[in-house]
Amino acid sequence: MRVRGLFALPLLAALLTGCGIRATEVPTDFGPAPSRVRCSLAEPDITTQAAPGVPVQVFLLCGSSLVAVDRAVRVTAGPADAERRALVAQGLLDQLAESPTAAEKEAGYTTDVRGGMTVDGPGAGDPDDALRLSTPPNSLTSYALAQVVCTFSDSAAAEGDGSVILGGPGTDPLRRYECTDEVRSRPGSAEPPSSEVTNDA
Repeated sequence: MRVRGLFALPLLAALLTGCGIRATEVPTDFGPAPSRVRCSLAEPDITTQAAPGVPVQVFLLCGSSLVAVDRAVRVTAGPADAERRALVAQGLLDQLAESPTAAEKEAGYTTDVRGGMTVDGPGAGDPDDALRLSTPPNSLTSYALAQVVCTFSDSAAAEGDGSVILGGPGTDPLRRYECTDEVRSRPGSAEPPSSEVTNDA
């Protein structure tokens, strides 16, 4: 019995060795270990606090989730509801496309929304709260779409029910997008849920 156990020891050692990473003679350099992303500003960002305009929040990317940060947009007083929503939406879109501040970059914030995109109010026959982007929503990356949907749906650009109606230019189909907890936590793999909206809705 004791002899059988002695024979089993080398076999067990060989099996355990096979579970590890094999040695290699090729030099490898994977760089320094990644630093822990804080995803929160150590102190209030004076740059964004001092910006003139109406205080708003936009969703930036940090790590693998969306995080709300403070911004300000300029909106002229007095326009009709649909026009005002479009102005607010354009201001939010411009903020999303801007490079994060130095403090935000240090905290790990990024954005996937590219500059040059514009947004208009509803077209002929569209619902009053519809917004039309110069780029069709389905052409955006999943990260950029999540940023836009969550930022718009949580602002004066939408009706305040956690959703926003978006379409591309012209007669591009409209869809109602929702910003859910899953989208906020996994914007790269969980696209905002959406449903078709008819133009006469």
